[in-house]
Amino acid sequence: MFRSQELPDCFYQNKPTLISPNAPTPNHPLYLSNLDDQTFLRFSIKYLFLFRKAVAPDILKYSLAKVLVDYYPLAGRLATSTLRDHKLQIDCNAQGAVFADAFMDITSDDFLQLSGKPNRSWRKLLYRVEVHSFLDIPPLVVQVTNLRCGGMILCTAINHCICDGIGTSQFLHAWAHMITKPKHDITVVPPFHSRHVLKPRNPPQITHTHLGYTRTTLKDNYTHVDINQYLQSQPLVPTSFTFTPLHVLRLKRQCVTSLKCTTFEALASHTWRSWVRSLDLSPSSLKVKLLFSANVRKKLIPELPQGYYGNGFVLACAETAVKDLVTANLHHGINIIQQAKWGLTDGHVRSMIDLLEDKNVKTDTCSSLVISQWAKLGLEDLDFGEGKPLHMGPLTSDIYCLFLPVVGNFDAVRVQVSVPECVVENFEYYMMDGLDEEDIGEQNGFM
Repeated sequence: MFRSQELPDCFYQNKPTLISPNAPTPNHPLYLSNLDDQTFLRFSIKYLFLFRKAVAPDILKYSLAKVLVDYYPLAGRLATSTLRDHKLQIDCNAQGAVFADAFMDITSDDFLQLSGKPNRSWRKLLYRVEVHSFLDIPPLVVQVTNLRCGGMILCTAINHCICDGIGTSQFLHAWAHMITKPKHDITVVPPFHSRHVLKPRNPPQITHTHLGYTRTTLKDNYTHVDINQYLQSQPLVPTSFTFTPLHVLRLKRQCVTSLKCTTFEALASHTWRSWVRSLDLSPSSLKVKLLFSANVRKKLIPELPQGYYGNGFVLACAETAVKDLVTANLHHGINIIQQAKWGLTDGHVRSMIDLLEDKNVKTDTCSSLVISQWAKLGLEDLDFGEGKPLHMGPLTSDIYCLFLPVVGNFDAVRVQVSVPECVVENFEYYMMDGLDEEDIGEQNGFM
């Protein structure tokens, strides 16, 4: 029986290899839009998938080389443009993705026992590329770890400057398709790599207010409270909560009957409110923000091309005073989240792209909870031919909140975020308070 929370070390029989596209690909610098080239996105999206049965590494390597023909920017390298103020671009040079093959002496069931909350030892499951800067990290790093029981853990690190969550899912499903249906063309929409559809206007036209951004040159010492800095200075503990459809129904019942809302809106408002309450922020007039990812592919005029493979999302921003969020009913948070979503028009997004021409502008995380939505990307359905994953989630936990899919329950959502150790108990209480209690109507089936 596996009892330790710490994973054993990985054993690497061979050195990691570079997997390049197995056919000629375009060789050119690829422009990145202002939505791609944000300091806030200079990291890799790190996924972890646990499978009951392993796929042979040679099959995974061959299919990866094949799918990289279409997804060739992932085989390139990030670089800075010498023409435009050190703006990031992709050097599409087919240098290759990193592929590591390892073994760990545990079983799938061992891992499932501790899969609720990531810990630092999980980082062993993704090969660490030794580099001097973020630019030197290959855009795609893959590690396949075979387990004692015949299962495998697949970890991927995909550079966020190249694509968003929708793009990562599109790539992973295309890779799996190369294995499960090798004689068929890609059934998913092929990637559209040009970012010029999101070029800024000349001159820039900032026509809207963008609450989610701030200028680094501005200092407002009177109202400035850096919650983010406080969180980073504390010992952090991962938390994880699974919300079933019944939990969500109970949340929605807290609102006025005239207010219609989505599962995301209800959960986002509830999580934001619980987070703020647990931190016991003061003064009560302090403004706090919720930044959440919103897909704008269909909000632009014209819509972004099908298969658009850059970042096609923005961070929508809801802002309110602490006292209004924590003392009002859940509907207050839902209302301002809905307003933030409705405000994402073509004009708003174009104005945001123009605003980001100013390199002193950055995402305002000082007093913000950031929520990223992974729950409806189809990641839990990824199948390389030996079945769907037993577990899907992030490799690590952070102060940024993730809404994750629940394997085997499409309508459930798992909320994961790291909070300071000193507030964990309060946060867990506020997140689940009253939601696991059964009332008489529900016991009798009156929903």
